[in-house]
Amino acid sequence: MNKSAVVLLGFVAAVGVVSAAGAWYTGSQLEGVLKTASEDVNKEMARSMAGVDGRLTLQMLSLDRGWFSSTAHWSLKAEGSVFGEEHKNSELLFVDRIEHGPLPFSRLVTLKWWPVLATSNVALEKSPTTEKWFAAAKDVSPFKGVANIGFNRSVDGKMELLPLAFEDATSSVDFSGMKLDFSNTAKGEKVKVDGYMDDLKVSLISPEGAPFQAQLNGLTVASNLSKSSFGFYVGQNNIELSNSTFTFGPQQAVLTLKGFEQKDSSATKDNNLQGRVDYKIDEIGYQGKPVGSAAMTVSVKNIDVPSTLVLTELYQDKMQPVQAASAAGQPIPELQLTEAEQLLAGANVDLLLAAKPQVALENLSLKTTNGESRFSLVVDMTKPSTMELPPVELAKQIITVLDANLKLSKPMISDVAALQAQMGGITDPKAIEQQSKMASELVSSMAVGTQLATVEGNDILSKLHYANNEVTFNGQKMTVEQFIGGVLGKLGAVGGAQ
Repeated sequence: MNKSAVVLLGFVAAVGVVSAAGAWYTGSQLEGVLKTASEDVNKEMARSMAGVDGRLTLQMLSLDRGWFSSTAHWSLKAEGSVFGEEHKNSELLFVDRIEHGPLPFSRLVTLKWWPVLATSNVALEKSPTTEKWFAAAKDVSPFKGVANIGFNRSVDGKMELLPLAFEDATSSVDFSGMKLDFSNTAKGEKVKVDGYMDDLKVSLISPEGAPFQAQLNGLTVASNLSKSSFGFYVGQNNIELSNSTFTFGPQQAVLTLKGFEQKDSSATKDNNLQGRVDYKIDEIGYQGKPVGSAAMTVSVKNIDVPSTLVLTELYQDKMQPVQAASAAGQPIPELQLTEAEQLLAGANVDLLLAAKPQVALENLSLKTTNGESRFSLVVDMTKPSTMELPPVELAKQIITVLDANLKLSKPMISDVAALQAQMGGITDPKAIEQQSKMASELVSSMAVGTQLATVEGNDILSKLHYANNEVTFNGQKMTVEQFIGGVLGKLGAVGGAQ
C-alpha cells in the first residue's frame, strides 16, 4: 500500500472515531435539549391561546437512546371548547427519529457537512384521532418534517403536509399538499418561514342545506419575525393567493378573487408599538362578470405596550368563561369587574392614552372599469384631564385630531348598479344603462340635498376635520354640538329613510 493510501485510510479512521465520539456526546446532550425546546413551545402556545377556552400541550412520552440515533415519541394534546365538540379532548401522536451529530448520515449523503447537534425526522403517527387523515393520504403519514438542531440551539428545516383526498356523504376535500421551510435562532428569538401550496378544494353542505364550495390556488406565505422585549413577535408577514373561487347560497352564486395579497409589518421602540397591514385584490368577479379591484390599509402608532398587555390579559380572563359557556350551550355569565379590576383598567387606559395613540384606516377603495371610490379615517388620541366627564366632553378631550375623507365616483356607482341589474336578470342594454345612471344620480342628489356631501365633476365628496374643539365639515366650521345635532341628525334621517 502506498503512502497516500495509508494517509487517506488514517484520515478516514480518524473521522470515524471523532464522529462516533461526537455522536455519543451529542446523544447524551439530546434529552435536555428536547425538554427545554418542548417547554419553550408550551410557553409560546399558552401565550398565543390566552383568553380562549383551550390549551395545547406538547409532551415527550419517551426517548430511546442509541449511539448514532435515538427515537422519541411525542404527544400534542388539545383541550377546551375552542377545538369544537369533536376535538376538544383530542391527541396527536408523533414519532421522531433523531440522528445524532456532529455529522448525521442524511446530511453527509446530501453533502451538508456543517456539524450539527442532531437531525430530527418527525412524522405523524396513526391513531384513532388521525385514522381518517391517514386514509385520505393513502395510508402514509400526512405530515412529516426534518429539523437540524445546531450546537447553538438554532434550528432550520422543512415541514410538509402531503396531498390528500377525502369524501363522504356531505363533504369532500382535495388538497395538493404544502411545503414550509423554516429557521429560528436559539429560543426562537428570530423566526423565518416560507411556504407554498398549489391548490385546495373543499365542498360541503351548509347548515341551511345549500352546497358550498371553496377552491384556493397558488398560496404563498412568508414570515420574518423577531421576538420583542415584551415576549411577542414583530416583523413582516406576507400572504399571497393567486386565485380563489367560492360558490354559495341557494342560487349557487360564484365569487372569484384574483391576486389577493396581505402584507403586515410591526415594530416596537421603547414602550411603543407601531404597525400596518395592507390588503389588495387585483380582480373581483361575481357570476362570471368583472366587478373591479379593491384595497385596504390599516395602521396604528404609539400604542403603549405594557398597558395594552395588561388590558388584553384582563379582557381575556373575563372572556374565557363567556366562551366556555357559549360553546357548552349554557347561559352567558354577566361580565363584571371587581373594584380592584376597575382601578387596574382605569390606570392602564390612562397610560394607553397618555402615549398619544393613532389609529388609521389609511385607505379603503373599490375600483371598477370607469371609476374609483375611496375612504380614509385618521384618529389621534390623548389622555383627558379626567375620565369623569359627560360623553361628549370626554370624546372632545380624548380625540385631538380626526380626519375623514370620502370620495364616491359616480361612474363607479353606475358600474356597480349595472352589474346589479344584470344579476337581477335585466338583459336589455338600454334598460341597464338607464338603471345605472338613475342609481348614480340618486346618490348624488341625496348627498347634495342633505348637505352631507358636495359634487365636483364626477365625484361626490365629503370631508370632516376635527381639532381644537372645532369641526370643519365640507368647508363649513361649527362646534362639536352643532355637528352632532345637525349633521349626524341628517345622517340618521337618511339611514332611517332607507
